[in-house]
Amino acid sequence: MQDDKQIARRKRWMSLLAKAPATALAQLWSELGEDPAHTMLRAPEVGGVMVRGRAGAVGGPFNLGEMTVTRASLRLTDGTVGHAYVQGRDREKARVAALVDALMQTGQADIIETRILTPLEAQLETARATRAAKAAATKVDFFTMVRGED
Repeated sequence: MQDDKQIARRKRWMSLLAKAPATALAQLWSELGEDPAHTMLRAPEVGGVMVRGRAGAVGGPFNLGEMTVTRASLRLTDGTVGHAYVQGRDREKARVAALVDALMQTGQADIIETRILTPLEAQLETARATRAAKAAATKVDFFTMVRGED
C-alpha cells in the first residue's frame, strides 16, 4: 500500500512527464542508453478526454472542450508497471514516459530523478519564467492622481 508521500511524489513526476516537451524527454532518455526489457500491457493509443473548467474558485464546473491524449502501460521484467498519459498524439513520448514511471518505482529512481526529471523540471521552470517575464513586460499600472480639488 502506498502512503500519501509516495502518492504525492508519483503525481509530481507523472505531471512533469505529461507536461515535458517530447523532444527534451527523448533527448534525455536517449542519453541513458538502451531501453530496459519490458512488455507492453497497453500499446500507446490516442484518444480524447473532456477538459472541465471552473469559473473562479467557487464557480460550478463546466465542460471546456476535448483534448487529445495518448496513453500507454507497460511492465518491466521485475513486474513493475508503468503508466503514462500525455497531451497530444506522440506515441513514443507516451511509451518513454511509461518507462520512466516504471523505473521511478524501482531501485533506479535516483538515477532517473537526477538524469531525466531534474533537467526536465529545470527546463519547464525556465519556460515558465520566460512566459512570466513577457507577461510582466505588458503590465499596465493604473493609478489616480490627486488633483488638489476637494
